[in-house]
Amino acid sequence: MGTRKLEIIGNSALITLNGIKKVPAKIDTGAESSSVWASDIAMDADNRLSFCLFAPGSEFYTGERIVADDYKAMLVRNSTGQAKVRYRVHLSVKIGKKNIKAGFTLADRSKNNFPVLIGRRLLKDRFLVDVSQLEVPYPPRIQDMELNAELEQNPQAFHQKHMSS
Repeated sequence: MGTRKLEIIGNSALITLNGIKKVPAKIDTGAESSSVWASDIAMDADNRLSFCLFAPGSEFYTGERIVADDYKAMLVRNSTGQAKVRYRVHLSVKIGKKNIKAGFTLADRSKNNFPVLIGRRLLKDRFLVDVSQLEVPYPPRIQDMELNAELEQNPQAFHQKHMSS
């Protein structure tokens, strides 16, 4: 680390990704790599990878195709241990005051609260995470609200349906 001062960020941030401003990102010190919501991922005849950031319906989707000659494949495990093969590309990202060229795996994050996840590899030697800071509020989880409404309506039936094995 040397004498470089680490910038303090919270567990979420508004970032600029490949020129797209104010994209909400989850800061995840439990994840090794960073991930971005990508769609229409394709390989052309010249072995170039192309994709769009985000997808139609996302407020951040521009429809612009990004073409990458420099990409890798990665085996990524989620918190439950499931492994998936994903492409990893380098994108320009601005977090706080820092402009960084960093690796991101391409994934369908349409069902995630945040379209971008920032992992340890990008954070290391650049940022200190203060979990008490929250730049982007977490949206309420609709599934949890629905579950609690069901629980409140009939606790016995809820227990029988969801907790009995």
